Amino acid sequence: MLDDLDRALIHALHLDGRAPFSRIAEVLGVSAQTVARRYRRLRAEAGLRVVGLADPDRAGRAQWLVRLTATARSAQDIAGALVRRPDTSWVKLTSGGTEITAVIHAPAEDASPGSLLLHDVPRTGGVTAVSAHCLLHTYLGGPANWRRSAQALNEEQRAALEYRESVEGVRQPGPEDAELLAALERDGRTGQGELTGVTGWSPTTVARRLAELRASGALFFDVEVDAGHFGVRTRALLWLSVRPADLERVALALAGHDELAFVAATTGRTNLVAQALCRDPADLHRYLTRRLGALREIDALETSPVLRTLKAASPVLTDLARVRRRWPGTVSVQRGG
Repeated sequence: MLDDLDRALIHALHLDGRAPFSRIAEVLGVSAQTVARRYRRLRAEAGLRVVGLADPDRAGRAQWLVRLTATARSAQDIAGALVRRPDTSWVKLTSGGTEITAVIHAPAEDASPGSLLLHDVPRTGGVTAVSAHCLLHTYLGGPANWRRSAQALNEEQRAALEYRESVEGVRQPGPEDAELLAALERDGRTGQGELTGVTGWSPTTVARRLAELRASGALFFDVEVDAGHFGVRTRALLWLSVRPADLERVALALAGHDELAFVAATTGRTNLVAQALCRDPADLHRYLTRRLGALREIDALETSPVLRTLKAASPVLTDLARVRRRWPGTVSVQRGG
């Protein structure tokens, strides 16, 4: 479990993923060396990672949540193949290990999850069922962090650390930003000097473009950390059916639930999907029966337990063979939810 300083550091990074350790240290009342040491330890032991992510709408990308059902023998290999793809995120093993869910990123103009479903999956042995759900609108997730991972700082500390835009009237991301965005997706705290080398820009240009992308909302910084360190032992994806006239109200209500880390409207037989992070099965049961049960507009609910998160929002940097030796049957270090 995390101590108070660990939680405060994680909360600070939620507020500004690129905040200098010196500024975080000043607000927390410790030395910059202590903050840097804690950050390195959390990276090694808690899966902490700051990642810079492009907003899908502004980047011209559609997001599809894909559900694959596979035979027990082939599920691990299929999941591994999804983890290695550059167009996937949030790859999870669910429902006893025979269902895989993943977010596929595709150009918005294609209006489909691209080659994955049209070409790759049908030729993959062991897949018994496939469904794809376009993410229409995200109510919780993306720039909005899971509340229980960001409750350590008081209002004064939050105000001192929260990122504030410094430019206005900025242009949207273009092809010239590809190297910058790719570097930040690998590590959102990549130093200015390294970003200069990757992009070929001057330090002044790098700083200005970073500020422009953040101010426009085209770039945001997410914090990945194993939720188990916050006492989470039970995770589940919730697939909900809600009457269209009530969808917005129910989604906004769910976005205010501390038990949820993600809420989005989707296409398909169900029209809302959420991820629940709970202490144990009993805690999940209470949430489903009491909090969700109180929302009469929910017509149907399917619960898919999450066994393991194989890939979160950012690219997988760990060598897969080494991970398999350490955690047999897995393809990546578990991160995030």
